[in-house]
Amino acid sequence: MDQALLFPALATMVALAVYYLQGIFVSRARSKYGINTPHTTGNENFERVFRVHYNTLEQLPVFIIPLWFFALLVNPYVAGWLGLLWSLGRIGYMYGYYKAAKRRHSYGSFLSYLASLILIVGSLWKIIRGLL
Repeated sequence: MDQALLFPALATMVALAVYYLQGIFVSRARSKYGINTPHTTGNENFERVFRVHYNTLEQLPVFIIPLWFFALLVNPYVAGWLGLLWSLGRIGYMYGYYKAAKRRHSYGSFLSYLASLILIVGSLWKIIRGLL
């Protein structure tokens, strides 16, 4: 394996660790707020924890697929840094949303969306350029 690809691999694993921890937080919130499975509503505090986890799940394919295209086609080191930025953004998003639903549109969400956008545009640019 190319040593350079270890950096986006690390970024991928950090992102999955963030998602995994959010799942643990959902489980703890279920106990804390008395929300039994399969219910996902009933307490606003629980719902925010649940939404953070679910929204991160929704964002993972939009992030991981372009991360690896970018790593393979553009630059694995930049891909790795953008991947770590995405995870940092998701952590910021998580803490903002946990405090108040209005705070979900914070710097954290901006960072993760920006990282994904750069990965998508960079990968798409390289693919189109290669086809021409």
